Amino acid sequence: MNLKLEEFLYDLPDDRIAKHPPKERDESKLLFYNQGEISHHQFKNIENLIPDDSLLVFNDTKVIPARIIMHKESGARIEIFLLEPILPSKVHEEVMNATSGCSWKCMIGNAKKWKSDSSLYISSLNLEAKRTGQNVVTFKWDSSHTFSDLLTEIGKIPLPPYIDRKVDKNDQDRYQTVYSRMKGAVAAPTAGLHFTKEIIDSLEKRGVKTDYLTLHVSAGTFQPIKSQNISEHPMHNEQVWISADNIESLLKAKKVIAVGTTSMRTLESLYWHGVKLLKGDQDFFVHKNDPYSLTPVEKSDALGAVLEKMKLTGVDKIGGQTEIFIYPGYSFQICEGLITNYHLPGSTLILLVASFIGPDWKKVYQSALEKGYRFLSYGDSSLLLR
Repeated sequence: MNLKLEEFLYDLPDDRIAKHPPKERDESKLLFYNQGEISHHQFKNIENLIPDDSLLVFNDTKVIPARIIMHKESGARIEIFLLEPILPSKVHEEVMNATSGCSWKCMIGNAKKWKSDSSLYISSLNLEAKRTGQNVVTFKWDSSHTFSDLLTEIGKIPLPPYIDRKVDKNDQDRYQTVYSRMKGAVAAPTAGLHFTKEIIDSLEKRGVKTDYLTLHVSAGTFQPIKSQNISEHPMHNEQVWISADNIESLLKAKKVIAVGTTSMRTLESLYWHGVKLLKGDQDFFVHKNDPYSLTPVEKSDALGAVLEKMKLTGVDKIGGQTEIFIYPGYSFQICEGLITNYHLPGSTLILLVASFIGPDWKKVYQSALEKGYRFLSYGDSSLLLR
């Protein structure tokens, strides 16, 4: 299928991009798309719209203060943006708990002023940052602090590039879900920003099931599509973590609703990992073209294969990488519903929405624009049921 980028563009005026969150999380607007029909609500009323037999799946990743500003002795300003951990482990949690040193793949601002193998220092924290590769920074410190402790001191929350303002105190709380737990994301799973503990409690009292898995959102989520032939886009990969309990919940669920595109990508990646296990491929790395080249199997068989692998290896949690690319033509295997914000024109996330509800994505976005919805990370929400 030769999809053209121009088919997934729309006009987004700058004044529709939300630069700040609403006063209260659940005061955002909610568009409800139910099998072709559209209605408008407040997010706080979502509990009346979620079908009773649903399983809501949340991404519990926690945004780290991944932007670090340091200065050379000359005064030159260097910005370090943490992307992916390298050492002592590629597992985010292990690196965040490191107590003497770690290395990260980074984006480096003003990189021409920082030569390879030279160091920058923050003496008050006994912290050295050494450029040990073109896009690699190694941190060393002489204290009992964890790297997470140091980031809390020196890092800034990495707001998306389209929120062109300085980070304020409010962002420390509001660019984070109320259920965030696993440190590692450099961008928020923004569909979850609307949820309050009260809404989640109310849904659970109604009998709606909830579950939590992890995808550490990378900066690649903002990477624009530049190739006119969409399938040629080099998709970013992200780290995912799924438990045996997650899989048991999915096997019992009648209707799975993903809270956010990151949860959806994790769930669908889990399925394709199971398909690959059945073919003898043990590596948990879902390549962008796997869903379009592999033969689907029953959901229970794919998920059962992952459970069986976990039992044989004696683990109750499994980690992997996914660069799954969901665009029109994709066959959904796990998800029947999606809660999501409104995304940039021509982005991979627009393609995901278009693959989920078909050409009606244009109707949804046009309706949201006409009704004064706010767009992107701090913007309003939608509940999409196929």
